[in-house]
Amino acid sequence: MDYGEGGKIVTLLTESHGKTGVLIRGASKPRSRYGSLALPFTYGEFVYFKGSGLGTLSSGEIIRSHHRLRENIDLAAYASYAAELTDRALQDEEAGSWIFAQLLACLDALEDGKDPAVTTHVYEMKILQAAGYAPVLHACVSCGRTDGLDALAPALGGAVCPACRADGRQVLPLGEKAVKLLRLFAAVDLRRLGGVNVGPETKAAVRRGMRALVDAHLPHKLKSRAFLDSLDALEQPAAPPIRPEADGGDGPRRSG
Repeated sequence: MDYGEGGKIVTLLTESHGKTGVLIRGASKPRSRYGSLALPFTYGEFVYFKGSGLGTLSSGEIIRSHHRLRENIDLAAYASYAAELTDRALQDEEAGSWIFAQLLACLDALEDGKDPAVTTHVYEMKILQAAGYAPVLHACVSCGRTDGLDALAPALGGAVCPACRADGRQVLPLGEKAVKLLRLFAAVDLRRLGGVNVGPETKAAVRRGMRALVDAHLPHKLKSRAFLDSLDALEQPAAPPIRPEADGGDGPRRSG
């Protein structure tokens, strides 16, 4: 955000002090010493002074600029969504060193050429976990059954078995492959994410599942999400609707 004559206010996600707003004076000026530090997705060392309000940058140094993410419209869309989701979904005190490492790994993976949709879905799962809404995926969230899990009940926060699909829940059919992949996303650390080959139908199902989970528990309207969805719509087959059968079930539960 522009501020005063040539200044910019940026939101930093730090490893040890959560989220914080910092003013970078003169960042918009052509010969600014620290203008590059105000660019989106920049990973660096920021030295700033902060009282009770906005911090002011004293010095800084870029470690990795992630410039490729700003030069490619598709990668910029994915990276912007990850950054905005972090900012909107987490309170300052919830943004600790673990989610810092996950976001940095997400940006690194996007720039390094890993599948952007898979990478972003894994990061969405990390955000849900950090916010206390980790979905139950190893067993039916309703009855505890562990086999045949092929659908989600987003409002209940997890997978459901075939028997519970007819139990008056709002159900999103995904298929067993997609549910297993969501379980993998929940377990994996983005810093150790390898290559994941996913067929188009399973990838579309995973996308529907992650969108439903995020919308059920983190109902924030994100500008970056709307743009990303418009790009995804060009590649994805039409999604079946969530099947409402009857009212019932508890509302979303926040995990500890």
